[in-house]
Amino acid sequence: MSACDSIEGHGPGFNEAISFVIHCQDQAEIDRYWSQLSAVPQSEQCGWCKDRYGVSWQVVPAEMDQMLRSEERERVARLTGAFLKMKKFDLAALRRAFDGAA
Repeated sequence: MSACDSIEGHGPGFNEAISFVIHCQDQAEIDRYWSQLSAVPQSEQCGWCKDRYGVSWQVVPAEMDQMLRSEERERVARLTGAFLKMKKFDLAALRRAFDGAA
């Protein structure tokens, strides 16, 4: 009997304690990683997806970090409101929300 076998209900596997972030330069890169990694559609939200092994990945536009650091609270609030509704990030929609054009 191994240590893992002795803990009821806690077999080997991954959970959200192990996760990775991929900073993408454009929508094509977001789309490419998303199509390669996303294997659990019910786990998709706010740029997060799970691969076939249960590892969580956040596929995020690199420029979003800069947008989120803006001192203009209204812009950040619009951006946040937009991305909270998304599964896979849509960079053009995020830019429009940040600029107030959405």
